[in-house]
Amino acid sequence: MDMYEKINELYDKRRRIEQGGGDERINTQHEKGKWTARERIDVLLDEGTFTELSPFIEHRFDEEGLEKGGAPGEGVVTGFGEIHGRPVYLFAQDFTVYGGALGEMHAKKIAHAMDLAVKNKVPFIGLNDSGGARIQEGVLSLDGYGQVFYRNAVYSGVIPQISAVMGPCAGGAVYSPAITDFVFMVEKTSKMFITGPKVIESVTGESISSEALGGAEVHSTKSGNAHFSGETEEEVLLQVRALLQYLPQSCEEKPPANPYESGDEFLYDLLEEVPIDPSRPYDVRRVIQQTADADSFMEVHRAFAKNAVVGFARIGGMTIGIIANQPKVMAGGLDIDSSDKISRFIRFCDSFQIPLLTFEDVTGFLPGVQQEHGGIIRHGAKILYAYSEATVPKITVITRKAYGGAYVALNSKSIGADIVLAWPNAEIAVMGPHGAASVIFAKEIKEADDPEKVRNEKINLYREKFANPYIAAANGMVDDVIDPRETRAIVMKHLRMLRNKTEARPTKKHGNIPL
Repeated sequence: MDMYEKINELYDKRRRIEQGGGDERINTQHEKGKWTARERIDVLLDEGTFTELSPFIEHRFDEEGLEKGGAPGEGVVTGFGEIHGRPVYLFAQDFTVYGGALGEMHAKKIAHAMDLAVKNKVPFIGLNDSGGARIQEGVLSLDGYGQVFYRNAVYSGVIPQISAVMGPCAGGAVYSPAITDFVFMVEKTSKMFITGPKVIESVTGESISSEALGGAEVHSTKSGNAHFSGETEEEVLLQVRALLQYLPQSCEEKPPANPYESGDEFLYDLLEEVPIDPSRPYDVRRVIQQTADADSFMEVHRAFAKNAVVGFARIGGMTIGIIANQPKVMAGGLDIDSSDKISRFIRFCDSFQIPLLTFEDVTGFLPGVQQEHGGIIRHGAKILYAYSEATVPKITVITRKAYGGAYVALNSKSIGADIVLAWPNAEIAVMGPHGAASVIFAKEIKEADDPEKVRNEKINLYREKFANPYIAAANGMVDDVIDPRETRAIVMKHLRMLRNKTEARPTKKHGNIPL
């Protein structure tokens, strides 16, 4: 056999591997409305940039139902390429090969790619589409999962890790996406659950469909396990590409900045967008959109814990993370789910040197037996912990209300804010004027001929004397009271000034966040 025959043999082997499970299984995948692993990679990466790793790896077994050489590529495609001209490593599970089931060598391929991503300090993306562990390999497949989980955890905060669930992801497999920074799901196609519907029914008697148990809608709205979802695979993969435009390659880099020409114009719309009456709702996204660069806001967890809004944006081309109360949902109060949502987003931004901008309009933590018994103390403490721990530039804008412990928790000066700004209508106090006046002046109100009139007078007195931003400013808790129309211009100036901020913390192994 001469060299040309050897080369032809090489290309024949490559073609067999690239065919995955063969035409019949590829057709079945397409009939389900799903793409193959390689088709997904082609859409995710810049054209012509993919280089494959370890295509010839094979499992080491010849057991019943697991034919030697019968798993081209070991059911997963790994490699590297570019997104927007910046390198990434990735894996894409191939459902046409043994249902994408994970075995020893399948996991070895993923682990090798993850190790290379960390060595080269670039993001890592996983496209999950797997029926679970390869049963024929027994405990070795479970060990394989452990190899991946371990790297997810140890590399957390070192490089961005993104999971796109493109099909089933069940049993122990779900813990890998759960540890990664962001999870994307395809509506009606993706499924994530620890225990499937059949097992649940046999154990508990509860009957439920796989979609209702672990579909994209459930995880986007109820569990909070998914940060983004899309109607199609293409939409999800394009969302992944969009997200990476805001993220640095690793914890050692600053986030990317876009050239942006911007003026310091007044934003007159803000005066109309935000009612001065603190009890009237409005959509805080309008405030974000008026403050950030045009069309730059990418919301995270949009459908989960809607009383808080978090996401990435740019101001003057600079990437920032935004946290905001949403007054049109539960009056913007903080509950268990929103506490988790906010604190995890803060910690991601701090891990990757992304400055934080907080828009505060909060009455407090949500009252109720369910919240208290569910652990609102423990969950709410996560926000305090996350802001206190964060050393990135931290700016707060108090737009209306900032009451009690929620005021302290949402990046107040006392827990490390660099700059706190307030609009002139802001109310900063231990509690709202209605509650405070009713407590402080209870006797006078009770004994008055017209209690309601006296109550209103005392409420206005309390608001004027104690709940305005100038009291906080006089005591150094607010750095400046600003014209709302100048919010964008002033925040931009502070961000530019803070861009080289450094701040040390006591030396330790790591803290113990209340989880």
